[in-house]
Amino acid sequence: MNQKLKIAVFAALLFAAPYVSAQQDDAAPNSGKDSTLIQEEEKATIAVSNIKIDGQLMALETHKDGKFKLRDLEEAWRYDSLWLNELHSNADLFSDMLLEIQNGPEQDSIFVVDLPTDTLKARLARMDEKTPFNITYNSSLESVIKSFLTRRRDLMQRMMTASQFYFPLFEQELDNQNIPLEIKYLAIVESALNPKARSRVGAKGLWQFMYSTGKMYGLDVSSYVDERHDPIMATKAASKYLSRLYGIFGDWDLALAAYNSGPGNVNKAIRRSGGYENYWNIRPFLPRETAGYLPAFLATMYIFEYAEEHGLQYKKAERPYFETDTVHVKNLITFDQISKLVDIGEEELEMLNPAYKLNIIPKVEGKNYALRLPVSKIGKFVSNEEEIYDFVKKELDSLEKPLPNMVTAQDQIRYRVKSGDYLGKIAERYGVGVSQIKRWNGLRSNNLRIGQRLTIFPRKPYIAKNTTTSNSSKSSGNVASDSRVHTVRSGDSLWTISRKYPGITIENLREWNGISGNNLKPGTKLKLCDCSS
Repeated sequence: MNQKLKIAVFAALLFAAPYVSAQQDDAAPNSGKDSTLIQEEEKATIAVSNIKIDGQLMALETHKDGKFKLRDLEEAWRYDSLWLNELHSNADLFSDMLLEIQNGPEQDSIFVVDLPTDTLKARLARMDEKTPFNITYNSSLESVIKSFLTRRRDLMQRMMTASQFYFPLFEQELDNQNIPLEIKYLAIVESALNPKARSRVGAKGLWQFMYSTGKMYGLDVSSYVDERHDPIMATKAASKYLSRLYGIFGDWDLALAAYNSGPGNVNKAIRRSGGYENYWNIRPFLPRETAGYLPAFLATMYIFEYAEEHGLQYKKAERPYFETDTVHVKNLITFDQISKLVDIGEEELEMLNPAYKLNIIPKVEGKNYALRLPVSKIGKFVSNEEEIYDFVKKELDSLEKPLPNMVTAQDQIRYRVKSGDYLGKIAERYGVGVSQIKRWNGLRSNNLRIGQRLTIFPRKPYIAKNTTTSNSSKSSGNVASDSRVHTVRSGDSLWTISRKYPGITIENLREWNGISGNNLKPGTKLKLCDCSS
């Protein structure tokens, strides 16, 4: 393949529409390679099965390390890998944003930033002219803006980079629901653009839906799937919820306050204020976190609007977002199988498909579950579905340990308390209240003992452990899965550590180990439970 043709193929893939043919997708993967090099690569591979590619029966090959080698355009892969690294590195910023909203600017902080009050007033007035929000100057908003420009400057710069992936998606869904496009900044305040974000009270995803509210707006939650983590599904649900709240209050500021604390708290604040219906007038009567919520939203909007004036440096993506498409999955399939067959990293699959809790896409009657892939991979999957599912079935049938069953809520279960358990954690797992667990079991306090049996009436699906399989624990990272300590290694972060241990959040790790920042020193031993040892 000559150089001009290589460039043309690359440009076509880079700016392709969401739907591409399998022939475009797999065109001439070995063109331009030295024949000797190809022969040497073929010697290092072992044929493991046959599937059709471009209508021809070809060997699926794997190297001795067990990984399938289906080639991609190197430049396209490089762009996607840069995005993955950027989004992955931002995943632990949720706690920083949450602390900023809850605590607000430090009272004794001295903000050193070149932003005269008169200049800020003029800029806010210009923003107010083109948005449906009531953007007026006040000293509280000025403090939050200056705090973001100093103490949270790095967070804001990284949000500007990550937003290039998420904002095009948000804008499309918000426009579909006739919601102001500025609402996209709310996802930064809610989750710091982390689709796996989970608050201490159980709100999840980019838009931080509680279980009951998510179900109310059509978000499916089961042992395999939690659509609160799905960027598109959750954005649709958030748009519907915000539209309903605006219908109640007729004011976007109050709608945002209600999104954070609930319509009931906003109505109580209106009554306690003497009937005022302006956010800044009822703010003293709102919960503390909600009092910092709208200022954080407006401050984020201001910083994105005037980033250049404040010299904020961020990485501009050569591709503004992943070129992706979806395909409905017809049978159960796991991420590791997709990774092998379509030649895509499991970490990338998790980033593109965050709703699948166990890295398994289930097959459930009456449900349609979709797999999201880069357009450079979708053709491989669509053109070879029958062969792929045959391969998957054979591999699953040969598994020594069966996959977890899809479990729905039962009338009653008996739960055995384990090390690290507390009532709030157990209540969130089964979608019930702490007070309910205490009432069902006659508990007078929140204290639990290891081995204690609790009667619970679940209100949401859960994962039933398979009692027929071996009880031997597998290694997770560099410690056993039942260990209560994790030794920090180079490259570890609070987010990556929390992902290794189901049920443990970044907030848990901070609380149990007295951590305030994000920096971890290799060799440090972190407690994985609320324990003294």
